[in-house]
Amino acid sequence: MKLTPGKLTPGKLTQGQLAEFDEQGYLFLPDCFSDEEVAVLRREAEAIYATDRQEVWRETSGAPRTAFAAHTYNEAFGILGAHPRLIEPVEQLFGEKLYMHQYKVNAKAAFDGEVWQWHQDYGTWARDDGMPEPRAMNIAVFLDEVMAINGPLMLIPKSHRHGTLAAGHDRQTTSYPLWTLDKETVTRLVEDGGVVAPTGKPGAVLMFHGNLVHGSAGNITPFPRKIVYLTLCAVSNHIRKPTRPDWIAHRDFTPIQAVPDDALLAYARSHRAAAE
Repeated sequence: MKLTPGKLTPGKLTQGQLAEFDEQGYLFLPDCFSDEEVAVLRREAEAIYATDRQEVWRETSGAPRTAFAAHTYNEAFGILGAHPRLIEPVEQLFGEKLYMHQYKVNAKAAFDGEVWQWHQDYGTWARDDGMPEPRAMNIAVFLDEVMAINGPLMLIPKSHRHGTLAAGHDRQTTSYPLWTLDKETVTRLVEDGGVVAPTGKPGAVLMFHGNLVHGSAGNITPFPRKIVYLTLCAVSNHIRKPTRPDWIAHRDFTPIQAVPDDALLAYARSHRAAAE
């Protein structure tokens, strides 16, 4: 798997990184947030999963699967949702301001984390939310170590170049309905691009195109795997015909204003001091 070295500098992707994203459909940057920044997010995620909020979806086992819209009711995740290390590179790619289309804190619980079937995110955004074009993308932050054994996200490089593919609406396989691709389509795409599974320490960041095909296997290990996903959409590309609740597909198209780069660190330290 090709790794892009170094940190994600606010506002600046190199020409090499831009070319790699265009060719492969993703960028993986293994060293973007510090242990101190990630620790407070991990703690806040566990607290959210313990609640009975409607935004927290669970596996059939009862284990948490995802927590939607955490940036709207949790201060730490609100800061992350406006962090310049995440916002400014996507603004650079799209050439305009962004709004938050969706925000998820996905869990792959130890022993009980279920599969995410092969899919394209833009297929759902277009069909369920009325998003005009694939001018939105996910940028993910690892909160736990993502290993080859605990259900890492698998990507099919170059699959974004095939446009928006035909898909079926799977409401049976897991607790979360998804527009999924058939085996023949996935096989054809893999023959062209292969499969990669970015793994790394907490604090790593993964950016991938809205049409990049991806999925993940279940987790039967004792090692949980939590990842935060910001779905950032160009403001001009806002959704037109949403069918899902607004805590899943947001209706607030206000451009995101980035917070200071040290905002999450300041939050972590202030809350640590208060706890002490």
